[in-house]
Amino acid sequence: MLTGLLRQSVFGRLAGYEDVNDADRLVHDPAMRAVVDRQGLDRAAASTSQMGRFETAWLTGDANLAALAGLSGAWIDRVHSRRPQSTVVLDMDSSVSETHGAQEGSAYNGHFACTCYHPLFVFNQFGDLERCALRPGNAHSADGWRDVLEPVVARYRNKMRRRFFRGDAGYANPDIYEFLEAEGYKYTIRLPANSVLQVSISWLLKRPVGRPPHEVRRYYASFSYRAGSWSRARRVVAKVEWHPGELYPRVGFIVTNLTRPAERVVAFYNQRGTAEQHIKEGKNAVTWTRLSCHRFAANAVRLQLHALAYNLANFLRTLVLPDEVKHWSLTTLRDRLVKIGARIVRHGRSIAFQMAEVAVARSLFREILAAIAALRPLPPARC
Repeated sequence: MLTGLLRQSVFGRLAGYEDVNDADRLVHDPAMRAVVDRQGLDRAAASTSQMGRFETAWLTGDANLAALAGLSGAWIDRVHSRRPQSTVVLDMDSSVSETHGAQEGSAYNGHFACTCYHPLFVFNQFGDLERCALRPGNAHSADGWRDVLEPVVARYRNKMRRRFFRGDAGYANPDIYEFLEAEGYKYTIRLPANSVLQVSISWLLKRPVGRPPHEVRRYYASFSYRAGSWSRARRVVAKVEWHPGELYPRVGFIVTNLTRPAERVVAFYNQRGTAEQHIKEGKNAVTWTRLSCHRFAANAVRLQLHALAYNLANFLRTLVLPDEVKHWSLTTLRDRLVKIGARIVRHGRSIAFQMAEVAVARSLFREILAAIAALRPLPPARC
């Protein structure tokens, strides 16, 4: 029973039904009844009241919420057992989920200029959401970082040979540096500018001699720097860009323990922009900003269920989609592969879903189904 309720919660969100009230429409939906395994489609799926009790009462218990938060990591470990990896790259970032009304934990955030929640996310290089946590709207970007990052680091402690971490200026925190160094992670974290850093690259901040160029000119520097709160000096990489028509250069600093050349350090850090794209897909494809319950714990549960739906969609994209459609966004994947119409034909011993080839050709759909079947565990060998 509980397995079916969890399936309905996750698959409903995957198909774009993000509210508990949507169960009124899904209760008799043949596809949803098949997903939750209601004995050959003869019984209805869970009703709105059943789903409400499951999500806002049962799952909000401390033990159940903790287990739900760790479920994404358990799924990713199973994926890695099928697709072994020797390298992991973790990107930490926060986002905004606007709130409406007197919801617990809702607060005004000056950076986002709205009343909101401020969830925290950790992704890997494949776009999988390793772990997330809901936080009050007035939380700092790095608040609660250890509770989110440490369980992920613990999972990979003895599994990955090469481990990396990237973060923006919100995570420029000596406690984070020391934690990552102790765990053997190579990191690149953006560092807020200050007068000492500016003086260290003063020769790059002078406008180049001659006519202004028509193209962007980039310069790099690398030096040792120790802030007052740091226990020791660390390497800092600077990038200075002179853009046509601009009076002052654009300057950025990155603290890192990588030994590669400065230009490559900057290139590696810039790839963290994919985390922002993953967050955007989560907002658009599975609507994980839809946190409309009054209680904070209930909204924390909703975020975790949205995270599971996001991961399920991303697994589908990275593991089974053929090369010609690997570029599909999660929204496209939902609209063309998940939330599609079909005709139900019942036979004596089987039920057939007949789908039109408007969105997905028969050959492509057959290839996707074969790839999904290949992921299933093999039956035990006979003695």
